[in-house]
Formats: sequence, structure tokens, C-alpha cells
Amino acid sequence: MMKIKLDLKEKIGLYLGTEIDEKWWKRYTKDELLARGNGKYWYDSEAFYFLRYLTKQPITIPLKNITKFKTGKWHSGRWCFGYPVLKIIWTKEQLKLSSGFIMSKNRNDIEKIISELKTKINI
Repeated sequence: MMKIKLDLKEKIGLYLGTEIDEKWWKRYTKDELLARGNGKYWYDSEAFYFLRYLTKQPITIPLKNITKFKTGKWHSGRWCFGYPVLKIIWTKEQLKLSSGFIMSKNRNDIEKIISELKTKINI
């Protein structure tokens, strides 16, 4: 297995897609948000980012647009073998979007990420 060296803030994850109104059959297809894939994620005081492998521009979710976080075991019509899925609920162009990510197999890790993001956006 090949190890990937990442910046200390970047971690490996999986992007599952973005839904409209939390409906698995209503996928958001603009801004390169349709394609699922493995990649790396990070966040700062401005946004949450996910860069899929073989792409140049990361998916960017501005922190100011995030309204809440949810967790589940599937997203965008894809079941994830029971692994916890982080669902970031956010708004764009007057739409309610839900972007799903697998960031760890451990639910406590997901809760830690949610807690860190919540402190950045005060929700």
C-alpha cells in the first residue's frame, strides 16, 4: 500500500456527492459537484475544502453558508458499509444542499471534526 504524504492539516477522505433538499435522487450537478471520488480535505477560517484526486480545483463550501451538520450511513443513494458519513448542510444559490463525506471509520473522529467546524462558524 502506497503512503501519501499530506500537509499536516490535510487528511484523506471520500466525497459522496451533493444532494438538493436532502433528497438522494436530486443531485446537485453544477460547479463540479456531481462526480464522487477519493481525495483530501482540509478546512480553515473561511471554508471547508475537498480536493478529489486528478482534479485541480477543490470543492469549496464557505463556512458562512453552512447551516448544520448531520451524520448517517448513506448519502446520495450510496450506502457506505456502515461507516459514518458527515453531511454538511449548506446553502448556495437559494438552494439547500447536503454534501456527504467519509473522513474516518471512527464516529468519534467525525464528531471531533464537527466540533472543530462548529467553533469556526458558531452554530
